[in-house]
Amino acid sequence: MAKLDRTQDNPWQLKTPPGTSAYTMHASEKDGKKVLVCTVGKTVLLYDARCVDDLHKMLKAAKDWVELGGADEQKPATDGTVEAWGRSPKNPVGGWYGLKKGLRGRFGVYLPPLMEALGLAELEHNPRNNRMRAK
Repeated sequence: MAKLDRTQDNPWQLKTPPGTSAYTMHASEKDGKKVLVCTVGKTVLLYDARCVDDLHKMLKAAKDWVELGGADEQKPATDGTVEAWGRSPKNPVGGWYGLKKGLRGRFGVYLPPLMEALGLAELEHNPRNNRMRAK
């Protein structure tokens, strides 16, 4: 189980895979559920914290690189990507890991750098079309 111990006062300082945008992430609780709070500028996104362990299991099962495929909630996700898995009815939560309606997407953008920071995944840092795999 991943150690999600960073608070609002001491968040993870992360950058998107290409390194072009900085954001923070920390663990919190909402409605009795452990959540990850992702702050990008003034925008706040929430993800079910179990996504870290679930994504790690999915990557281990894939045994290879998986494309990130980040997309906003309103746009379709490319099949076979981390983004598509993060909203699939076939994932362990049966749908979106993103919890804030209208801002549930971008799973394939903001979760992979956290996985890398936690030592759970290897992540590419190209200008576009990045991939990740389990460590």
